[in-house]
Amino acid sequence: MRIDPAADRALIATITPEAPPRPRGTTGRPFRPRSPSIQLLDAVMRLAGPQAELLRHAERPWASATFQGTRHTIAMCFAGPEGQTAGEAFIDALPEHEFSIARQIVADAAVSEVDLTLQPQPHLTVEVDMLLLEDF
Repeated sequence: MRIDPAADRALIATITPEAPPRPRGTTGRPFRPRSPSIQLLDAVMRLAGPQAELLRHAERPWASATFQGTRHTIAMCFAGPEGQTAGEAFIDALPEHEFSIARQIVADAAVSEVDLTLQPQPHLTVEVDMLLLEDF
């Protein structure tokens, strides 16, 4: 598993709702669609809602005899009472959510770890494991 804090900060900057939208195709370079990893992070953060803060993301290749893809581990935190409520809603919604990612299938999405701290303020940390398979 590869963890790169600088890359994680760059990913956060591309998917945070506060970041102004970047014009497409105006840089003089050909337009390239966002990678499946960025699309997945964007979809997960939209499902989690504005109370969620991305802590880290790790991606590693995955393959079986018939499929190939990537396994993702995403950690996020939800702060405050509203955040705790939003985090619990995210935990409930994740397993049944239908993700729409170009040429990819989310084959598995599961909450792998939850940590709730109540003092001095509620703070819910959630870690999810997801399997993204290529769909040709």
